[in-house]
Amino acid sequence: MIIGIVGGGQLARMLALSGIPLGMKFIILDPAEDACAAPLGEHLCGEYDDTELLKVMADKCDVVTYEFENVPATSIAFLSQSIEVFPSEHALATTNDRLLEKAMFNELKIPTVPIADIQSENDLNKAVNNIGLPAILKTRTLGYDGKGQFKVKQQDDIKKAWQELGGVPLILEGFANFKREVSIIAVRGYDGETRFYPLSENIHQDGILKTAYSRPGDAMQSKAEEYVRLILDKFKYVGVMALELFDTGDELLVNEMAPRVHNSAHWTIEGAVTSQFENHLRAIARLPLGSTAANGYVKMTNYIGEIPEKKELLAIPGLHLHDYNKKARPGRKVGHATQWSNHKLD
Repeated sequence: MIIGIVGGGQLARMLALSGIPLGMKFIILDPAEDACAAPLGEHLCGEYDDTELLKVMADKCDVVTYEFENVPATSIAFLSQSIEVFPSEHALATTNDRLLEKAMFNELKIPTVPIADIQSENDLNKAVNNIGLPAILKTRTLGYDGKGQFKVKQQDDIKKAWQELGGVPLILEGFANFKREVSIIAVRGYDGETRFYPLSENIHQDGILKTAYSRPGDAMQSKAEEYVRLILDKFKYVGVMALELFDTGDELLVNEMAPRVHNSAHWTIEGAVTSQFENHLRAIARLPLGSTAANGYVKMTNYIGEIPEKKELLAIPGLHLHDYNKKARPGRKVGHATQWSNHKLD
């Protein structure tokens, strides 16, 4: 089977690494000549909206997926005219727009922070009065890893926030008073079978995920599963989905969803019976889903900017290093490591 992946970063790389043992081959579309997934398949080097390259992918592949949600929904719609693409264009278009995404959560009665559509500085002033401070002003599209966001802490910040982000569609979100950030990773097969991984507890640094801990048996597991199942069923979803949530101690507030494999579940490569990457491929290829049961407890650490000295890392018992073969650059995810234990890690 030949799988097309739109996007050639580390998520595409780990998808291909998990699919090669299953006999799968990969065609990868990415504009970067040095895309880190490129050595693992045929590399179509070009823009994501290059219709000629999209036609090549559709002609050569059996099914197509994508590795991140900033892929143009129009490209997925174009591909979908001639080949199956999972997850669907509808799921991608919804998560591409924070306002549509939050409206969908509210439609499904899934709790979120208060929100407001912001089209002008006057809208922002009114929304701050209604929602209160602190709040976070975000671009509705193209924001990730802390980009496209401005924390409004006091009245004097309103004009600064508008000057920095104004001019594009925006959303104001109330600030969640949470105890921790968690995510639930689920996989839904073509036949609707759904399985869930244990919750991940996540720690961010400068808006980028730094550390994730697997939490088998967590008290919030069933509530998180309930919420993500509602979303999966709404879209008749196929593949892996991540749902990011705030744990306030009393309830879970949904932050956002990601229609793809997710950084907070990289621990599943060593820490689960079947990794999120393999299960995503199983789902889109109409193969039976694998077990999502955890193998003990795992800590995943992202390496941002550069990877520490490998000799020191690999001297740590139980550590597994994943080097993405990406050039070092401040703020860039260049690798991660996992550490396994038979007891809860902190």
